[in-house]
Amino acid sequence: MKNSLTNSFYKHIAQTSDAPVAIEVEHAESIYFYNTTGKKYIDLISGIAVCNMGHSHPAIINAVKTQLDKYMHVMVYGELVQQPQVALAEKLCVCLPASLNSVFFVNSGSEAVEGALKLAKRYTGRTELIHFEHAYHGSSHGAMSMMGNETYKAAFQPLLPDTKAIRFGVEEDLQEITEKTAAIIVELIQGEAGVRMASIEYWQKLKQRCEQTNTLLIADEIQTGLGRTGKLFAFEHYNITPDILLLGKAFGGGMPLGAFIADKKMMHVLTHNPVLGHISTFGGHPVCCAAALAHLTLITENKMWQNAETIGKKLEAILWKIPHVKEIRRKGLMIAVDFHDAETNFKTLHSFLEKGIFSDWFLWCDTAMRVAPPLILSDENLKEIENSIFSPVF
Repeated sequence: MKNSLTNSFYKHIAQTSDAPVAIEVEHAESIYFYNTTGKKYIDLISGIAVCNMGHSHPAIINAVKTQLDKYMHVMVYGELVQQPQVALAEKLCVCLPASLNSVFFVNSGSEAVEGALKLAKRYTGRTELIHFEHAYHGSSHGAMSMMGNETYKAAFQPLLPDTKAIRFGVEEDLQEITEKTAAIIVELIQGEAGVRMASIEYWQKLKQRCEQTNTLLIADEIQTGLGRTGKLFAFEHYNITPDILLLGKAFGGGMPLGAFIADKKMMHVLTHNPVLGHISTFGGHPVCCAAALAHLTLITENKMWQNAETIGKKLEAILWKIPHVKEIRRKGLMIAVDFHDAETNFKTLHSFLEKGIFSDWFLWCDTAMRVAPPLILSDENLKEIENSIFSPVF
């Protein structure tokens, strides 16, 4: 019989699926989390690419505690000068190309998408928005309008007008970007589609087409940013600079935080006609910004993207040993292990869970296992993962 906490979970927490994993989490540390009986689980997905420095990193915890002792919420974002926001924005902009110099903090990746879409329409005076087939940018109305799965969207129509999808990686479709297009939003590596990539030549041609038509390029790095792909940001792999950059997930170091980032002259349009063109009560919450600053400092000072690529190659070699694997798609520590069969994938996920390994599947690719562990993964961790994967289940 389920205990009282789990019963309350089913009774009072809104469910997002018919069969939650429902592990009762007691605490989490490093690459592990533990249930109430003390069973240890290796977290192979980092809270869906959130905990890049692992769980409960001391530097992040200390930053949160220090800020808590000073103040939490004092005023709607953007009205008072708050040190955690300013310090984070300043450090972030140092890591980015010169044109990405103005940060608007929000609470999540989906909110970053919403803000960026508004900014693009306001700045260009255009209304058309383009996304890719099989894209995922969030579940709020505007973000869902940019979602590349019509079946999933059908129950929530009508969504934003004047939107359209093009095929991912198909050069001829770039002609769909015209002088009518306000922006095209891209995942440089598609996440929920199962880690899908296009060539450097494709991305450069897309950027050229945007420049020809004065269309804004929005890079959704909500899942790929902060070292996940072997670079600090995925756009660095392709020698392009987006007009608007979106961050979320790992950005907050485990706290809820997102951002859309653009040039100051572009962001300025949100200050007038109308004033307060985009506002957020809790965006840039000082405790979240303190955590994010500690996290960004850890990522940059230790160049964690290098470990993501080095350890990613070794982890891929282990994953190829799993029975029935047909394909592995990988960039850094963003990995899809594809069985080309959903039943096999879910059986493998269940077997892993019994062995104390927590993984997941992809929303648009249920034949593949998601692997996105913390970037702190070590050779010793790899041995433990390999031993756990191939241990018998009793």
